[in-house]
Amino acid sequence: MSGSIDTAPATAAADPTRRRLLTYGVGSVGTGIFSTVPGLLLLYYMTDTLAVPAGVAGLVVTLPKAWDAVFNPYVGAASDREAVRSGRRSRLLLAGALALPPAFALMFLSPATGSGAVAWITVAFVLAASTYALFQVPYVALPTEMSPDPAVRTRIMGWRIVSLTIGILVAGGLAPAVVNAAGKGRTGYALMGGVVGAVLVVVLVTAARGTRWVASRPGPEPLSLPAAFRAARGNRSFFALLTAFVIQAAGTAVMLAAAPYVATYRLDNYGLTSALFVCLVAPSAVAVPLWHKAARRYGRLRCLVVATAGYAIGAVALCPVAAAAQVPGTLALCAVLGICYAALQLLPLSLLPDTIVADAGRTGHTQSGAFTGLWTAAETAGLALGPGAYALGLAATGFVSSTLKHPVAQTALARTGLLAGFSLIPAVLMLVSLPALLAYGRRRKELHP
Repeated sequence: MSGSIDTAPATAAADPTRRRLLTYGVGSVGTGIFSTVPGLLLLYYMTDTLAVPAGVAGLVVTLPKAWDAVFNPYVGAASDREAVRSGRRSRLLLAGALALPPAFALMFLSPATGSGAVAWITVAFVLAASTYALFQVPYVALPTEMSPDPAVRTRIMGWRIVSLTIGILVAGGLAPAVVNAAGKGRTGYALMGGVVGAVLVVVLVTAARGTRWVASRPGPEPLSLPAAFRAARGNRSFFALLTAFVIQAAGTAVMLAAAPYVATYRLDNYGLTSALFVCLVAPSAVAVPLWHKAARRYGRLRCLVVATAGYAIGAVALCPVAAAAQVPGTLALCAVLGICYAALQLLPLSLLPDTIVADAGRTGHTQSGAFTGLWTAAETAGLALGPGAYALGLAATGFVSSTLKHPVAQTALARTGLLAGFSLIPAVLMLVSLPALLAYGRRRKELHP
């Protein structure tokens, strides 16, 4: 599985400086925060603070993301047009960097409960998701244009994933802690939204301004959106990789959405939400360089398959341990999952530019924006489907929503359902993604025999 595309030697001209790698990577602190906080806290905020029924709350966290699936490809096409016209993707990056933080804060400032909260959060979430796309889509396109060397692009992804891990840790560790320290309830969530929004301003603007050196050449001329779709449709390796990545994103998103519920109703301590999340993500900081070395030796795809299977096994093991309220064992297993999670983040993103470059030889167009628009739209859909499906599972097993002042004791069936979303469902989704990964391997061999 480790064909020649994995072992091409780096060249000095294709090797960005450490400062440039760091400046690019810091943008992933922001993308990690926005990808994580709504998935971790928004559903719980609605069901356990604003008394929104679980099924309705699931629609709220899913439908705005469905808008992204339509909107992101248009952003990708617009990014390609900007790149052809100016040789850069800076304008959209900076617009997203400035607009996202206030939109994020608005999501956690609902003045109402029940149906009023549904309307407020839906509008705010659509706005935040749209502004996020303005940054995320051109940002993901940049590594393809930072170096022609696959090995260097994998190193770029390493810097990005380490930064992404930091962002996810900030989100999963800091955000629930701020909510808890401020007394939970609306005040805690409002303060958290402001604090996280301030962090977003700093990291996103830094990345937008610091990547202006990247020369973007998607030409010879930008494709229209329908033409970009037609071009992408023939790239079977891209769609096989994308299918696997989206299924895996849905699996991790289900687990993420389940964390505060498991902490509250299975481990009897909402404060453990941060600990669960840190144990799940913190090992990535150590594991990313190890996976990078393993990928150079054994091949990126082979390592990705191993990590996917390992994640499934670890998730299954979580079920009896968390059911018995064994906190140390639950945290330890989350740490094991964190090692696998690092590969699930690093390796698909390091393989993505290969599919774009290979497609350029087939079509004569390096349409990075078009492909990354499709990629981020599908990723967003997967991240949304996870919490949405989890909310439907909560509703189906009889979970009862409440407010902080009027908590509700859940039935045994509801407690079983919320645990299944933390363990068994993610495991099944990881296994389901394996055929798509194997299909990607076959398609890649056709392009690089």
